Amino acid sequence: MEKIRLGDTAQRTITISEDDVERYRQLTGDQNPLHTLSSGATRFDKPVVHGMLLASYVSAVIGMQLPGPGSVYVSQEIRFARPVYFNDTITITCKVTRFDPETRLTRLRTVIHKSDSLILSGYADVLAP
Repeated sequence: MEKIRLGDTAQRTITISEDDVERYRQLTGDQNPLHTLSSGATRFDKPVVHGMLLASYVSAVIGMQLPGPGSVYVSQEIRFARPVYFNDTITITCKVTRFDPETRLTRLRTVIHKSDSLILSGYADVLAP
């Protein structure tokens, strides 16, 4: 069992393709036109990436990096600040803000940035392996 410390951080940077969004749409059935319609048809200039697809990238960092394989999600608080579009590159960061060594309950600050812009912020509570 790896020791978890306050301040431990994990990051992942990815570029989201139109194909990623299409596969998410097909898998989940979320056919909201915000994710397919072009300029003028929605409040955004172009199709936006699903917010929950973005949140799933947070889950991937938690499950594969910090705390890592075997982690169990307990809760997630999310605030979406800005849209993400096809072919945008984002960086997902998770940072330990609280850890109980007895229960292994870990609180992570979760953020996604695109360049210098905040896209998503929140907290995740997970049971570390």
